[in-house]
Amino acid sequence: MSYTVGRVARLAGVTVKTLHHYDKIGLLSPSGRSEAGYRLYRESDIERLQRVLFYRELGLPLERISHVLKEPHADANAHLRRQRGLLVERIERLRRMVAAIDKELEAGKMDIKLTPEERLEIFGDWLPEDYAAEAEERWGETEAYRQSQRRVSRYTKEDWLRIKAEAEEVESRLAELFQSGAASDSVEAMDAAEAHREHITRWFYRCGYEMHMGLGELYVNDERFRAYYDARVPGLSGFVREAIRANSRRSG
Repeated sequence: MSYTVGRVARLAGVTVKTLHHYDKIGLLSPSGRSEAGYRLYRESDIERLQRVLFYRELGLPLERISHVLKEPHADANAHLRRQRGLLVERIERLRRMVAAIDKELEAGKMDIKLTPEERLEIFGDWLPEDYAAEAEERWGETEAYRQSQRRVSRYTKEDWLRIKAEAEEVESRLAELFQSGAASDSVEAMDAAEAHREHITRWFYRCGYEMHMGLGELYVNDERFRAYYDARVPGLSGFVREAIRANSRRSG
């Protein structure tokens, strides 16, 4: 059975442009062509695409994936053993990430210089102090925590209003893309995820790509973060996580 490039793209959850690129660089070339010259993919091509996407999900660059797939005597069992090894490595890496941040810095012991009226205007019924003890216990020894504390202690009401407006803009953009049906690995979604990372770095602490992926996991796995995002659009938390992952892969 043969599949058109459009059908393969839908089945695999990638774009036609991605498949064209894989063909161009020799990573995945279709086995046939129609009489009109259109690409036709066979079952063996789709199996290869599955392996490509798996290795891509693990963060391997395309050049490395091409090398892996060209290894002699790399039968199905060999690929499965390799995949298992890479998954174990990824699990350990994620454990280290979670241990490093455990939760996103929610507020910590923040010295927020605002009047009660200004606090209500900016934070509503959410009180940063409610999370202070938990934040210090989890992250008190990290540089990110100390950096956030130093910055926040200097912020004025005008700073907090700018932070709030910028966060709303970033989150609204992610929600709009999700509602529009944009792919989480589209350029627009990755750019929105990058804006999210830059917002954290600009106002709170230096958020590298690995730490950003850890935050993406929290947005799905921690019910408080998941509820926050999904209250805007059901399922948004998962989209944000995948966009963060895609943007992190793009950075490497």
